[in-house]
Amino acid sequence: MQILFAGRARHYLNKAAVLLGIGITLFAAPMQAALAEAPIKIAVLSATLQNDHAQWVPTTDAERNRLMKIEDIFKSSLEASGNYESVPVSASIQEKINKDQKMGECGGCELTYGKEVGADQVAWIEVQKVSELILNINVYMKDVQSGNPVFTKSVDLRGNNDEAWNHSMKFLIKRYLLAADTQ
Repeated sequence: MQILFAGRARHYLNKAAVLLGIGITLFAAPMQAALAEAPIKIAVLSATLQNDHAQWVPTTDAERNRLMKIEDIFKSSLEASGNYESVPVSASIQEKINKDQKMGECGGCELTYGKEVGADQVAWIEVQKVSELILNINVYMKDVQSGNPVFTKSVDLRGNNDEAWNHSMKFLIKRYLLAADTQ
């Protein structure tokens, strides 16, 4: 009788251990997610176009619209990755940014703006139009506290049209920026 009882006890203990393991797993998963690193708060301060030949071929409304579109692509792609949380830049700060010198050439003003909006990192985008065919998109990101660059990349594009601009920004984000986050 004792052997039969010991066998049953072992059987129930094994079941209890399995149930306990399942319970711990179900409880630990949400806890682990809660303990996961919070997204980086990033403020996209500006997207600008440097038209090297503006005196001969002025910047068009289509180019201004493309600039806004790639800025939106940048912000939404970072947020969709789950690694970043976009920090809004108020109208008053945006007005200061627009009146200030170029980001990255203003003696650290981008860091000051980042602190003002409560960001961990700041980013800005520059599109250089070399000609009607040759352009490049440059993305710069800095850590607000240290001032150190965390990401700098440029991609060249051929063709001054919506498809080329959008594709190039998506390529830069997927191939370089978000790929760097997973390494």
